[in-house]
Amino acid sequence: MGLDPLLSGQRLVPDLTTKLRSRYKVLQRIYLHQPIGRRSLAHVMGLTERVLRADVELLKEQGLIEVGPLGMTITEAGIAVLTDLDEVVRSLDGRSSIERRLGSLLGISHVAIVPGDCQEEETVMKDLGYGAALTVLSYIHAESPRTIAVTGGSSLAWLTEMMPVSQVNYPVEVLPARGGLGERLEFLANTISSRLAEKLGGTYRMFHVPELMSRQTAEQLAMEPSVQQMVDRIRQAELVIHGIGEAITMAKRRNLDEATIQSLKQSGAVAEAFGYYFNRSGKIIHMMSTLGLRLEDLDKIRTVIGVAGGANKAPAIMAVSKAYHMDVLITDEGAAQAIIAAAEDNTN
Repeated sequence: MGLDPLLSGQRLVPDLTTKLRSRYKVLQRIYLHQPIGRRSLAHVMGLTERVLRADVELLKEQGLIEVGPLGMTITEAGIAVLTDLDEVVRSLDGRSSIERRLGSLLGISHVAIVPGDCQEEETVMKDLGYGAALTVLSYIHAESPRTIAVTGGSSLAWLTEMMPVSQVNYPVEVLPARGGLGERLEFLANTISSRLAEKLGGTYRMFHVPELMSRQTAEQLAMEPSVQQMVDRIRQAELVIHGIGEAITMAKRRNLDEATIQSLKQSGAVAEAFGYYFNRSGKIIHMMSTLGLRLEDLDKIRTVIGVAGGANKAPAIMAVSKAYHMDVLITDEGAAQAIIAAAEDNTN
């Protein structure tokens, strides 16, 4: 029986995996922080410039990075290498086995975990965005969805930021999954859909309706032909990418009244997604009056991708996994370990 090629290579060159991991991380950090100078990169990675010098020179010689007046940037060849090595490094780090375990616990067929914890280190959000971007690209390549619906939020904003600019124009249309006015511009679903479409070389449409409105206003707006047409288009999306929020944090961000916030707390709300608030069992305990994608629409959508990281998000991720079906979850080690620990506590 043949051995794993990587294991065979490691027997021939004992430090192969160490070097591979090291150079992969250097290349990835350049991509995440570009343009970046060697001194700044050394600081980011907690290394000395002397230690970095050899790896940086090799990456430059191989045409994986370019060095300019503003610092180092990654080339198209470098991005291709990162993409090709992602699964290999994930296996070497032991994340593959954790991904399988987490997927089994949550009932999600595809889980991708990035190193670190967003709650402890904000820079991990870049890694989360990068991991999410790679995953989304793999589904676009494989299934070529014509319509993609995206929610707002910081996780989706980082996904868009870290998405490499496509060299081909994908025939996709990116739509905001729901209306949303009033949040920070970069976190709005409209902003994210337009920027993602630009990166993919596709098209987009805006949906200029408030996220928070009375039921009467929502019903009146829904009768407008242009709004109705847009809502129908959103609900027929083939790929949905959404963030997962902590219930109370999201309620405050959306300026819900104090009585509603207190009711959410008393009802044990831990998660928010698509304008729905859920308790630990995944039961809906509050629903915003909004227009766009509804929870029942998700069952008809080919691929639903959730993006959320940080140990503090563990209860929210667990809750939404019980509330509706997700095909893919991109998260970080902090959330993954917290979910596994919670599951172990429940079985003891």
